[in-house]
Amino acid sequence: MNKIAAIALNTFRESIRDRIFYSLLFFAVVLLAFSMVLGNLTLAEPVKIIKDFGLGSISIVGTLIAIFVGIGMVYKEMEKKTIYVILSKPIARWQFLIGKYCGLSITIIIEVVVMTVLLFILCYQYVPQIPLSLFYAIIPIYFELQLILAVAFLFSTFSTSFLSGMFTLSVFIIGHLTKDLKMLAQSGDDVVFQKFANGLYYFFPNLENLNFKARVVHNLGVSLPEILFSLLYSALYTAVILLLAIFIFERRDIP
Repeated sequence: MNKIAAIALNTFRESIRDRIFYSLLFFAVVLLAFSMVLGNLTLAEPVKIIKDFGLGSISIVGTLIAIFVGIGMVYKEMEKKTIYVILSKPIARWQFLIGKYCGLSITIIIEVVVMTVLLFILCYQYVPQIPLSLFYAIIPIYFELQLILAVAFLFSTFSTSFLSGMFTLSVFIIGHLTKDLKMLAQSGDDVVFQKFANGLYYFFPNLENLNFKARVVHNLGVSLPEILFSLLYSALYTAVILLLAIFIFERRDIP
């Protein structure tokens, strides 16, 4: 555990110094500020616009951080040959990978916390109370980001940085569309399309299970068992992906 913690701490420090992280975090702050401007211009309830835009910003920027920072951590170690120095020490490959993942998980926590605090401040200016109900959407968003980070690590164990980014982004997009594709296929008579849609639905992670943003913003009600089931689904899927990433990385011939 000490080895994993040491790698995680070093990865966290490295990711915090990464220009991409600060660029995306700045972009997130701009989006939140823009949501306030948009809330003032709309005829609808401005606080709902801010909540909707803010939650979307946390999700999008967090995903970009998970992809761009996540795929770079393992790939840069191999590109710079520093992985030889690390693995020459009494550190197993799985400890290296898990340590990297944990370090970036802390980075994502900071991103989510910073943006959540900013979102609460913006909401408080319109309604002087802390919108605790937003946690019903923010916590699933964080679990989704952990899943996307695991996917980024998986692809980075056997592919280039560019392809890993494209593959991970594709998983994110498909993961939010599989439910709609399945419903669309069931409404038609095309058997081939139905099988294809069902294959995508059961193979790719169903990220819509973690999407409670609209229901929270419009106060449609979210039950605690539903939240817990979604979090458990995400945690199990993340664990499977990490195990697969470790399996591939353990057997990879690092030149």
